[in-house]
Amino acid sequence: MTVQIFSAAGPEAAAVLTASLRSGLFGPRSEHRRVLVVSDVSPAPELSTPLDRLPGSGVLTEQFDEVRSWNETIHPHHPAGWSPRHQDIPLWEKSLRLAWRLGGERVEVVCDSVSADPSRAIAAIFADSPVHVYAGGLTAYGPTPSRVRLPLSSRIRRLLHVDLAPGVRPLLLSECGVEPVAVPESAIRAVLSELGAAAGADAGGSTALLLGPAPSVSEGLGHDEAQALRLRMVRAAAALGHRAIAVQPGPGDPADAVSALASAAAGLEVTLTALPASVPAEAFYERARPALVVGCSPTALLTAAALYGIPAARVGTELLLERIAPYQHPDRAPLTIADVLLPDAETDGRRAGQPVDLADASAEQSLEALLRAVAYCMQSESYPHLRPEAESLLAVLPPDRLTRYFKRHRLTGLGLPGGRPVRAAALRRHPAVRKVVRKLR
Repeated sequence: MTVQIFSAAGPEAAAVLTASLRSGLFGPRSEHRRVLVVSDVSPAPELSTPLDRLPGSGVLTEQFDEVRSWNETIHPHHPAGWSPRHQDIPLWEKSLRLAWRLGGERVEVVCDSVSADPSRAIAAIFADSPVHVYAGGLTAYGPTPSRVRLPLSSRIRRLLHVDLAPGVRPLLLSECGVEPVAVPESAIRAVLSELGAAAGADAGGSTALLLGPAPSVSEGLGHDEAQALRLRMVRAAAALGHRAIAVQPGPGDPADAVSALASAAAGLEVTLTALPASVPAEAFYERARPALVVGCSPTALLTAAALYGIPAARVGTELLLERIAPYQHPDRAPLTIADVLLPDAETDGRRAGQPVDLADASAEQSLEALLRAVAYCMQSESYPHLRPEAESLLAVLPPDRLTRYFKRHRLTGLGLPGGRPVRAAALRRHPAVRKVVRKLR
């Protein structure tokens, strides 16, 4: 019997795993022992509710034989910043095999990343095991955040992803020759529907659902800017005629964020309801069936449009694209996709209330070509073969789109069209050039 170890850091990730298992993408259950390893990478995980204790978590754990906590396993280390030292890997594997009763069985690792902990740590500990990577959101269409070196790159068997951008081929791990496999949409919808029913997901009769930025994206925004962004969403939904709005606060939002929004909404004659943050926004789509989903959370917005046909519109993606840093930030590709495919709720009210044909919009906007150019600028060393395509696109891209999706200094550093010309005098004064000259002398 093969032991399959599945790593999940949130209910969205666990939902993708459950849908994959139900679809038979990991073989028959009778031939495998399945262990779900849950982790909490928030700054204060001791204050959070573990994944297997969240409302409706039974839907997400029923496909597994047992559930283990990675936080408890490596305590007192924090899972977001800990990996075993190379010389300690054999000891950690022996320890985990003993603690999790794995014996000498063959192990397969299923994780959502090989570039970040805790998934990277688990893949490193079971150094002889094949690895399957899954992407629950739009990160599958962006570049691999960091170079995956041998022997790990040779162990990756496939990339499982949700097809939220029809017609666009995932780029994640393509430099390693990994083939993408789409998780069936029907399975994803069934899991989300059951999760919403088990958790009692209720939007209180709201016709519009507001989704703020994810914590990983909003780091570049101050509290006042983040609150102003949410207020823009309320005003945009109200301008489109919605008088009952539901908002889902983020895990890092202050306690008074919703009450301040409710006061502003009351002045617009809008009733605002707060949704529980512990239930994924996608779980409300089937039961609440909102008439509009608006915000700047790319994966949730595209899930509404691609899987449910619910009208989705963006607010604030241009601000986040400008603020997220560094340019290689993993959320740059998802924000680019949402910015290209979805209408602006503040300026394009006619389209904001209509379902989006993502396949037509992608073809019309040449989304895949844009994403490949962005990917080259993000990780040029991993994707050198994309340079000719990037040069061709940048040479004809309108100035407003060029500055929206690319940074001048990045283009200058890579010597691409759209960058600033490097003057000889400025080059001579550059500290790096002067340092090289001193060494040569």
